[in-house]
Amino acid sequence: MIRDDEFSRIATFLKGKYGIDMSHKKEIMNGRLENYVRAGGYKSFGEYMDAVERDITGNLEKKLVNMLTTNHTFFMREFEHFEFLKREVLPYLKRTQEVNKDLCIWCGAASTGEEPYTIAMVLKEFFGLEHPQWDTKVLATDISTEVLEHAVAGIYTEEHIETLPESWRRRFFKKHGDGNEYMVTDELKNEVIFRKFNLMEPFPFKRKMHVVFLRNVMIYFDSETKKELIRKVYDSMEPGGYLFVGQTETIDRSETPFQLIKPSVFRKREGER
Repeated sequence: MIRDDEFSRIATFLKGKYGIDMSHKKEIMNGRLENYVRAGGYKSFGEYMDAVERDITGNLEKKLVNMLTTNHTFFMREFEHFEFLKREVLPYLKRTQEVNKDLCIWCGAASTGEEPYTIAMVLKEFFGLEHPQWDTKVLATDISTEVLEHAVAGIYTEEHIETLPESWRRRFFKKHGDGNEYMVTDELKNEVIFRKFNLMEPFPFKRKMHVVFLRNVMIYFDSETKKELIRKVYDSMEPGGYLFVGQTETIDRSETPFQLIKPSVFRKREGER
């Protein structure tokens, strides 16, 4: 069992480097790390953290982050967001970006790829025959290298994709191997750019975003970290741009410049910079 001082050390490490707040999740931390620490031959969690901090390759640190961040997701999760994207956001962007035909869309918690691939499918369907004239590639980032590898591979079980419309399954997935797995087609893969990125770092974007999906990631952050992240997101967005957060997440409306459009959907006011 992890000791209080060991728990505090790991929690402080995660908060300082990644903004992840596990200060009240001792049992979760112990449950996810205990067998790994024991199997690695470490005598204690403290000895394990000594190894993490000495590892110049950073591989142990990556593994630690992977184990302590939940990456459960699925296609069409919180599907109301995708309906709103198709019904309200994309018609607005098609009208306002008609000259350049260039959209900047960021999925900031890509996990194993279901969310950014779903966004890309919505874009493909919305623009239809006009899609080749538009640049709608989705930037998809995550802190975990393991889930990004899964996302880039784009391989999912038949059960995993059954929530998608049949027309999407036929168009964007192909049988993989002899089992019940399907792989994302190159047509769809080419619409998503996956990158590793820590949300606590300065945003590297050269251009401002029209749409940001930042769903189900702020649950790891305390209020101050969340407030700072929201400020950075706001500054990185085009006027009139839309922000989607998880339906169970909240943003303090008294402290954010974002305009609330509907629960979990926010907007940067037009005319603001």
